[in-house]
Amino acid sequence: MNRPSHPTEPAPEAAHEPAREPAPNETNVRAFVEAFYRRVDDDPLLGQIFARTRGRWDRHLAIMTAFWTSLVLGSKQYRGNVQEAHRPLADIKPRHFARWLSLFLNTVEARYEPAAAVQFMEPALRIAHSLQLSKFGWDYQIPAEQHTLLDALRRQRTGSDAPQPRFPERPAGEPFPAKFVGRDAS
Repeated sequence: MNRPSHPTEPAPEAAHEPAREPAPNETNVRAFVEAFYRRVDDDPLLGQIFARTRGRWDRHLAIMTAFWTSLVLGSKQYRGNVQEAHRPLADIKPRHFARWLSLFLNTVEARYEPAAAVQFMEPALRIAHSLQLSKFGWDYQIPAEQHTLLDALRRQRTGSDAPQPRFPERPAGEPFPAKFVGRDAS
């Protein structure tokens, strides 16, 4: 039996997600940061890590808004050091990075059109990779969950499911191929 709809209730088909933003701007980046960190705070795995930030959420959200507007909009508002900011978080494990990236990607995809979402995800993945190498060492292997996120980003960016090479192979203990200026080959 169909329930008659009340004039003040939206029709079921009208109860949908808000339209995704076609491009980031200062207002929607701030709203994104607030929505994302609400999800982080509520997350069973990540919430306990970010619990230390409680009481300073306003300050943290302001810093994160400055950070993301700097990265995505080029505003140059952020003046911090990402590596140093994360150094006190001694109990971070690879699964925390995977969960953070998963929540981040889901939040970005829900709020932005694909081309705009990529503007957030590319720096997020690059920074996460840098933090992981710093935290876990140069021989650190990216978890399967993060590879899945990288693949999802590639599909968004290229529109293709064709396999693409990941990071180039490197010998154990060598962070990247480098040529040092001023050094002899011997």
